[in-house]
Amino acid sequence: MEPNQPSRPKEPSRPKAYPGRQITVTYETGRCLHAAECVRGLPEVFDTGQRPWVQPDGADPDRVAEVIRRCPSGALQYRLADGPPEEPDRPTTVARTPAGQLVLRGELRVTTPDGIVHTETRAMLCACGVSGNQPFCDHSGSCGKE
Repeated sequence: MEPNQPSRPKEPSRPKAYPGRQITVTYETGRCLHAAECVRGLPEVFDTGQRPWVQPDGADPDRVAEVIRRCPSGALQYRLADGPPEEPDRPTTVARTPAGQLVLRGELRVTTPDGIVHTETRAMLCACGVSGNQPFCDHSGSCGKE
């Protein structure tokens, strides 16, 4: 494949749910950029050396939600058992990383190349056009090499 040419689209990954007593955590592999906010923030809940690697009942659900909101890609999301899904940041913000990716937070509607609209609260969009998970960054191109 030539540099800066779009790679073949990946099959969309489906989020995997990890239900706990008071919070359900979902994780979408294809969107994870390994920022490690989860592992650093709550290693008792997010432990890649354990199976399953997400243990939602390992900490207070409000703390789990707080750490999940640090995930820049939106690969991790949550829903509290007694409440609504994650609230978007207001106002919506857009920031560019040094490598050019766009980091969005807020009430988002992201449309994929095949026309599927995703309602999101957090997303990191590809800047180089090479991601196999367009429009989301998957670190396969130059914008993922910070």
